[in-house]
Amino acid sequence: MSRRARAGPPGVVLRAVPAMPGPPIPPTPDAPARRRTLRLVGDPASSAAQRPLNVLYVDHTGLVGGGERSLLALLEALPAQARARLAAPAGPLQDRARERGVCAWTIAESSGSLRLHPVHTPLALGAMAAAATGVLRAARGWPADVLHANSIRAGLIAAPVARALRLPLVLHVRDCLPPSPLTERLQRGLAANAAAVIAISRHVAATFDPDGVASRLTVLPNPFDLTRLDPSRLTRAAARERLGLPAGAPVLGLVGQITPWKGQEEAIRALAQLRAGHPQARLLIVGEAKFVAKATRFDNRAYLDGLHRLVEEVGLGDAVRFLGEREDIPEVMRACDVALTPSWEEPFGRVVVEAMAMGVPVVATAAGGPAEIITDGRDGLLVTPRRPDLLAAAIERLLDDADLRDALGTAARRTASGYGAQRHVAGVMGVYRSVVRSERKFGATPFV
Repeated sequence: MSRRARAGPPGVVLRAVPAMPGPPIPPTPDAPARRRTLRLVGDPASSAAQRPLNVLYVDHTGLVGGGERSLLALLEALPAQARARLAAPAGPLQDRARERGVCAWTIAESSGSLRLHPVHTPLALGAMAAAATGVLRAARGWPADVLHANSIRAGLIAAPVARALRLPLVLHVRDCLPPSPLTERLQRGLAANAAAVIAISRHVAATFDPDGVASRLTVLPNPFDLTRLDPSRLTRAAARERLGLPAGAPVLGLVGQITPWKGQEEAIRALAQLRAGHPQARLLIVGEAKFVAKATRFDNRAYLDGLHRLVEEVGLGDAVRFLGEREDIPEVMRACDVALTPSWEEPFGRVVVEAMAMGVPVVATAAGGPAEIITDGRDGLLVTPRRPDLLAAAIERLLDDADLRDALGTAARRTASGYGAQRHVAGVMGVYRSVVRSERKFGATPFV
């Protein structure tokens, strides 16, 4: 088994790396007093007097995307051996955490791009510094035993706090950042100095840490509440009636934030080709232009406007429905004949597992995480990204063969059964145990 697939520490020798740019943090004169030994409740060496582990989760955004949904699923399933608090900007993420009984501290928003820019970069660094100060206050006031950063950007915010308080930093890597000298430098610095790194797929692990710098790197797929993803709870006819869809029309579903790399344009163009043989086919696009700050990589609002224009240009009219952001994803999936994930590159693919758990065959990009979930031709189909013609051909293959759709859907349900939350939580708790028992804290390898 490769180093990246193992749950335990691989014993990689740490190396000094160049100085990592990041937000400043106020000095902490009492930091040495924070170093101590703590055992988890349930540890064979623990006593009844020892308390659970305090984990402070840090997120750079207050919005709820795929990474935040996975974090919420983790928080909901944490055992009594861990107590959770959240530090995040104000917004829906805090609200949903509190609904799950998790206290939340508000920190500054810091969703700027990591691309170098004469205006945006100084603003982003200032925002991260303000956010780091908020995390520092939260970590001191609780107090935290472990910092768990829910993204690379959250890791950049939490890293100086971990260094100042000599706390172990667990970095959860959920994205594949656009390659550049800056992102490579930032990722290498975090990989070398975090107490542990959790990657959501082997693809993400290889992209984040190609040189094997991280001392502990664990691949843990995202968690899912499989009790909610149960097709027996709603018939397909009832699901379609709720959405006002014709009973006999082929329905395709694409769920994800509205942004170019998620492939909504490719799905619309594929539907235009598909309608020659399936004139009643329809496409449901679920999601919104969630990240719209000026420094965001893409102009997602303009992209959404362009999608609406494209629908008219290719003559699809009411064959494409934009449903916006929704919480009833299992019910939407139940109404579909085929689910689409045509991303240019997908770090993991939450909606892939959600569709599979609902027994819906998936046509997904072969670039990234979906190829680790789907076995092509057995429980789904994989296609080359950014090829609407190949996407249309794969969809048509499924629509023309009901037996194949049923077989793939049944196999997909079996595959999805392995993605329950408890397996993920057990893996995360194992990571916490490893960093608590270790003497290694953030910054053990100095930046030079």
